[in-house]
Formats: sequence, structure tokens, C-alpha cells
Amino acid sequence: MTSTKDDLSLATLFAQADGMVDPSNGAVVPAIQPATTFARDEQNQLVSKGHLYSRDDNDLARLAERILAKSEKADDGLLFPTGMAAVAAVLRTVPNGGRIIMQNAIYWGTTKWTREFCVRRQIELIEVDCSNLPELEEAAQPADVLWIETPSNPYLKTTDIRACSKIAKQIGAALVVDSTAATPVLSNPLAFGADIVMHSATKGINGHSDVLAGFLATANADNDLWRAIATDRHDAGAIIGTFEAWLLIRGMRTLPLRMERMCETAQAIAMMLETHSNVEAVLYPGLVNDKGHALAAQQMTGGFGCLVSFLVKGGKQEALAVAGQLKLFKRATSLGGVESLVEHRHTVEPAIDGSLLRLSVGIESADDLLADLEQALTVL
Repeated sequence: MTSTKDDLSLATLFAQADGMVDPSNGAVVPAIQPATTFARDEQNQLVSKGHLYSRDDNDLARLAERILAKSEKADDGLLFPTGMAAVAAVLRTVPNGGRIIMQNAIYWGTTKWTREFCVRRQIELIEVDCSNLPELEEAAQPADVLWIETPSNPYLKTTDIRACSKIAKQIGAALVVDSTAATPVLSNPLAFGADIVMHSATKGINGHSDVLAGFLATANADNDLWRAIATDRHDAGAIIGTFEAWLLIRGMRTLPLRMERMCETAQAIAMMLETHSNVEAVLYPGLVNDKGHALAAQQMTGGFGCLVSFLVKGGKQEALAVAGQLKLFKRATSLGGVESLVEHRHTVEPAIDGSLLRLSVGIESADDLLADLEQALTVL
């Protein structure tokens, strides 16, 4: 396997899978090697250096890690079998009696797991709106981890990574940024001072709704925190399978292209919804009237993501009626896939406003998606 130069664009990095060519036969698509263990010779030396056991010695996982680490301009990267496995690997480094400061109203899976974990481990959890810097500054106190998500899911709030990095240093915390909604194509949190960036690679990075994966990247791998995360992954066996790694690489070869299309269509949808008489409010950082627009424009390059949330006039029942009337948007959980989805988050997360619908915009015709939303909104 060869590697491309580091100064190439992300479109080239992803499309060429970091210059991957199979050294055994010249194939431009990587081979799937399902072996879990590797042979030794008569002197008990490994036949192939660096291939002992597939828990860590997986060529496809290594390739995916290298591509994603380069895309984040990171010192190192680690793949996990799911996004939540990546979340857990970071937060399990917090000792009993420690403290976590976490942004509120973010991905429910992270919030729920962290709350229950903190109870089990007697860890203090402080949940605060980190997009509101005065509120964060007031809540800030010595902690092990400061966890933010930008843009947040499902309210799409934009949080100032650089300002949070400064606060994290003051309180002795590692700043971890969930950048799933942005992907490495649109934002590189490490460049703004984050210590670790996390992705649910299940979402936009893979982009085809057919594989579970998580990814962590760090600005500096030479520290106790990153070594603890890597050890936890190895010892707990939180590794991605060979076929899943292959699917991930296959999917992310079109990531920049997909994100460009998704962002363009999401922007058009947000602008249409903003003027619709049956829409109370639109939550999308690409709108100039969005509270976080100026900051998002600084932290995101090439678009504002595929997620658009909006509040339907009336309330919960009206929102459900609109979702039920949609023909092209599939009613399903998740985001970042080539197919467009709609979700009524209140149904699975009661704390979310019942009038909110979250759209994950895919790569279909923008005109078709706009027409689908228009006809669905006429049900009111």
C-alpha cells in the first residue's frame, strides 16, 4: 500500500484511498483478508512483520485510520466498531470521582450512556449549553473531559471550539469534539484547539447506511490519555471487523462529493422552509439569520452539513402529520446516508420539542425533495 502526498485535497485523498494499490497484484481496490491470526516461521518469527492477531493487525482498518487521520490533520487515529464504542473509550478514562462537563441537548445516545456511566462510577456530570459561552464559563470547574458537539444534534447549535479549548486548558480538561454532523470534509476541530475529535463513521463518513463504525483522532498521540484510549480499545476488543472496514473505505471514497451535494440541497431546503407559512422556525447554521451562522462560517468550509431541523406550526400532532405525509423522505433514525430521512425526535427522546422534525438530506434531486416537503406541509 502506497501513500499520497499530505498536501493533496480531501477529494483526492478519499477518492484514491490514500493512493492504495495492492502490492501483490496491483489492484486499485483493497482485498478483504478475513484471517484473525497470522503464522510464524520455523524460528517462531512472524512471517509478516506487524501481523500477529487481527485485533489490531488489520490492514483495512489501518488504511481507513490513516485516511481519516490525514483528513483531520491528526497525529493518530483509531477505528471502533460503533460511534458509541468510541465515545465510551474516551469517557472510560475518567476515574471514579472525576468530573465530566458535557454539552446538553446533543446526540441522545451519548447523553444517556454518559449519565448512566457517571452514576455507576460516582463521576460528577455537569450538563450545560456550551454554545452559550457565558453559561459554560459560569459552570466551568476542574474536570477531566469537556465534551462538545458542533453542529449539535438535533438543534444544530454551533459551539465555539477555540473558546472551549481555552476554557478546557484553564480547568485541566481534555476537549473532545463530536464532529459527526460536519465530517472531516467540512470541519477539522483539531485545528481549532480540540484534543480529540470523535465521529460516528456510521453516518456521513460511510454514507450508505450499511455499516456501523466509530473514529477518534488526536492532535497529539504522545500522552497518557491517548495511550489509555488505545489500550482500552485493544484490551476490551473494541475493534472493527475486516468487512466493515472494507465497506467504510468503499463508502468514504465519495465522501467529499456526497457532502457537496448534500450541503447544497440542505441549504436550498432550509431556505424554502424558512419562508413557509406552516413552519414556525428553521434550525440550520447555513441560514444567515441563524444565531450561530457567523461562527459556523469560520469553523466549517464548503457547506453547513446535511442536517436540517424545523418546527412545524401547531405542535406534536401537526409534526407527525407532516412526517407521515412525506413520500421520498424515509421515516428512519440516523443521518448522513445517500437517502434522505425524516425523524420525529420527540418520539424517541421526549425532552425534544414535539413540533421538531429532523431531516437528513441525501443526494437525490433537490427539486424532488423540495416538492415532497411542499406537498407534505399542505396537510396542515
